[in-house]
Amino acid sequence: MTAHPRIATVSLNSAVDQTVTVPDFTLDAVNRVETVRVDAGGKAVNVASFLAHFGHKVAVTGLLGRENEALFARHFATAGIEDACLRLDGATRTNVKIVDPVNDRVTDLNFPGVRATDADLAAVTSKLDALLARGLDWVALCGSLPEGLDPDAYAGLVAMARARNAAVALDTSGMPLAEALKARPEIIKPNIAELSALLQRPLETQKDVVDAALELTRTGINLVVVSMGAQGAVMAMPDAAILAVPPKVAVASTVGAGDAMVAGLIHAATLGLGLQETARLATAFSLGALGEIGPHLPPKSRIQELSRAVKVTVIDLH
Repeated sequence: MTAHPRIATVSLNSAVDQTVTVPDFTLDAVNRVETVRVDAGGKAVNVASFLAHFGHKVAVTGLLGRENEALFARHFATAGIEDACLRLDGATRTNVKIVDPVNDRVTDLNFPGVRATDADLAAVTSKLDALLARGLDWVALCGSLPEGLDPDAYAGLVAMARARNAAVALDTSGMPLAEALKARPEIIKPNIAELSALLQRPLETQKDVVDAALELTRTGINLVVVSMGAQGAVMAMPDAAILAVPPKVAVASTVGAGDAMVAGLIHAATLGLGLQETARLATAFSLGALGEIGPHLPPKSRIQELSRAVKVTVIDLH
């Protein structure tokens, strides 16, 4: 008998990730595509993929367009992810990354997705409720909301998961983030710009970022992770904060690196790790994703190697 999932991710705005390599990409000119790759994506799908790749039993619920759902169905079957997604009329949106290895630039073209309704959200809520009834340890709510849903869509899902004793990891921005925080997710992972917009003030120094993260932990959020790109990440709990700085690694693709960190945070939580080891492991997940094409991680031995190379500094809060 197959073990049922202990983790579910919710993908309300899934995406087909198309990565094209165009050396010396030039605007207003004819460009030659060297390579192209297409993956089933969207933040919550990526998080599920990374967790499944690392051995977790995972389910994904959410919304997919019928016109191109076969790509997702194949991916879920291959990755061993339970498919609990609804199919809507239309096509799941496509996000195109134009990678220029000559100039070390990445250009993103993000298309609009399918329009959702309150009835669609109710159907996803019912699917998640059924998964929770079977017993979940974690629910990850990741990505933007599709057109047609109110900004409080995530807030209701956070509250439902918490009422069923599942911890929640949230990775979104803008009003959906602000509304969902009222339901107190366990983990959030904004970047500096998203956190600055949330708190409506500039965050210009590391101290500004640490103070902002600690401010949110005092509202009942257990772990606030603020990603700062190559500068690393500030991770704060109510009584502690650290700075995790990654080593430089060769970048094969930036697709899903932030989602890999969310997966790493959840994986670390399932192991009961402390803040410093959580920071090392989650950063290693993100670094591992940078070295792979598509939503994949390298072998566990490589993740452990990367984890040891992460520089962790405890921040003095006094």
